[in-house]
Amino acid sequence: MTSHEPRLDHAVLASLAIAFQPRSYYRVTPLAYRSTPLGMGFGRSRFSSPDDGFKVLYLAVDLTTGMAETLIRDRFENRRRRRIGAAEIARWGVTRVSASSPLTVIDLRTTGLIRLGVPTDAGRAKAHRYGPRLSRAIHETSDADGILYGSRLTGASCCVVYDRAVPKLTAEPVTDLLQQAALAAVLGSLAVDLVMSA
Repeated sequence: MTSHEPRLDHAVLASLAIAFQPRSYYRVTPLAYRSTPLGMGFGRSRFSSPDDGFKVLYLAVDLTTGMAETLIRDRFENRRRRRIGAAEIARWGVTRVSASSPLTVIDLRTTGLIRLGVPTDAGRAKAHRYGPRLSRAIHETSDADGILYGSRLTGASCCVVYDRAVPKLTAEPVTDLLQQAALAAVLGSLAVDLVMSA
């Protein structure tokens, strides 16, 4: 994949399509959107549409990955002091999302990117240069509901769901992230200290 659109081998793409039914996957979302736990907007992210042609929703297999992908990311690179204030976390909520029936997703967790002949940066790089174009090609040339991939931050499974498949999802009410019983353990696993007075 260069500056042009990726040319995907449809036979390979079909071989990467699997049935996947997420159950209680985590979505970390700003509390400002708590009334719409499955709400989506246009933005710039790993597998978002590069031209606002479709919307996507991201899910993570566990809370650690959900927080790493939204709040933590690369903010503590080369920093010995790794602290996050409670006031910041208080602006965030979490919901758990399940699918009522299996989704058809393109599995890029292992050799998928190599088999498609696209740069592995599409799924694993810090910068989101290649992923959006790959996502658009998948969206336009297949009936896939989304993409299953490994978080570059934790290695755990994440799923991006295209807007056309969101009706298959149900979400629990959004609850305050700061009130999660597992919050301290999650931050500890990421070597981040919670500061109550930011």
